[in-house]
Amino acid sequence: MSVTTVRLRAETEQRLEAIAGRLQRTKGWVINQALAEYIDKHQREQERWQQTLDAMESAARGKVVDANEVHSWLRSWGTEDEQDPPR
Repeated sequence: MSVTTVRLRAETEQRLEAIAGRLQRTKGWVINQALAEYIDKHQREQERWQQTLDAMESAARGKVVDANEVHSWLRSWGTEDEQDPPR
């Protein structure tokens, strides 16, 4: 494991120490957990953004699903005749 130095504001340091104390963990453990969650969240946001760009490009090329087909599919949810999603 590598070591990285971070400068924290006094208030942040106090809050970090309080959290670590409540969890009975080290500050390093809390920082690792928080950073891992932040990185995961950022990666998910980037993936969603790329999906949005891909969808916009697809729509610009005319690859869309008719709204009536979508509404029909949604109305079928939970019924005996549930439809497959429109393509």
